Amino acid sequence: MNDLEFSAFLVSRVCHDLVGPLGAVVNGLEVLEDERDAAMRADALKIVNSSATQALARLQFLRIAFGAAGSAGAELDLGEISRLVAGLLNGSKVALHWEAPSVNWPKDWAKLAMNTVLIANDCLPRGGTLRIETSNDPGVIGFKMVATGQGARITAEVERALRGETGDEQAYDARAIQPYLTHKLAKKLNAGLTVAAREGQVELAAG
Repeated sequence: MNDLEFSAFLVSRVCHDLVGPLGAVVNGLEVLEDERDAAMRADALKIVNSSATQALARLQFLRIAFGAAGSAGAELDLGEISRLVAGLLNGSKVALHWEAPSVNWPKDWAKLAMNTVLIANDCLPRGGTLRIETSNDPGVIGFKMVATGQGARITAEVERALRGETGDEQAYDARAIQPYLTHKLAKKLNAGLTVAAREGQVELAAG
């Protein structure tokens, strides 16, 4: 896969994550334009507000997780990452339990953690809980994420992408490209990213 293809797939993933809430904003605005019933207008306004908030939260999260935030060698505050993760999951069926101190991590480690959050969240199609733990020692960088819920699972496609394995480069698409990005980040950091799945639970860890 060349850089242009990789970038195109990653942009497709961003668009996929934003089109839902932005489409709901447009639909809500159309209702506000045409509807005269006060109750209907109030409901439409709630949809517009919640969908716009969701779109903004996703955009803020993806800007850091996928983008070139900060200069080379920059650090990111885990407290800010916690806020971004909470915003991403707000209103979803996944309850967040963040157990990490507010310390600065190297940018790429923070990006690896955020991308792993996306994978862990996708492991919970019916909702559940996502527990994120890091060491209380600022000098020890690493994390463990445990996704627990009914039907919790990680697909074979995602596992292969996390290992950087595929028999055909064209097998990567907008769905598999984000796990592949996570693999590239983990490999660059020599993070030793691992996945362990059991009934009702998926655990991802690095460091």
